[in-house]
Amino acid sequence: MGNSQITIPEAQNMVDKWIKTVGVRYFNELTNMAILTEEVGELARIVARKYGDQSFKKSDEKYNLADEMADILWVLICLANQTGVDLEKAFIQNIEKKNSRDKNRHQNNSKLKR
Repeated sequence: MGNSQITIPEAQNMVDKWIKTVGVRYFNELTNMAILTEEVGELARIVARKYGDQSFKKSDEKYNLADEMADILWVLICLANQTGVDLEKAFIQNIEKKNSRDKNRHQNNSKLKR
């Protein structure tokens, strides 16, 4: 792979192919939801220590910010695949929703102005 780029549909296909060959089958949706929550917790641990007030422990050295984000993306893609969600379409619709619903919301938020 190297520095190559992939599209969201390509990522969904790559995960599906891996799961159905190397991974044997998808974990059920509830298991994947629990795993997703666990992975988000691992990301939160790194962020709390790197950007927050907590200090790193020796046991935190094994965690890698980018790898934890990739783990989250992997499990999210698994959930999308097994529930029939086209993530590219969903993301585009989400951006459109944000552009219409939140068009002026953040611009008018005095808390965001410095």
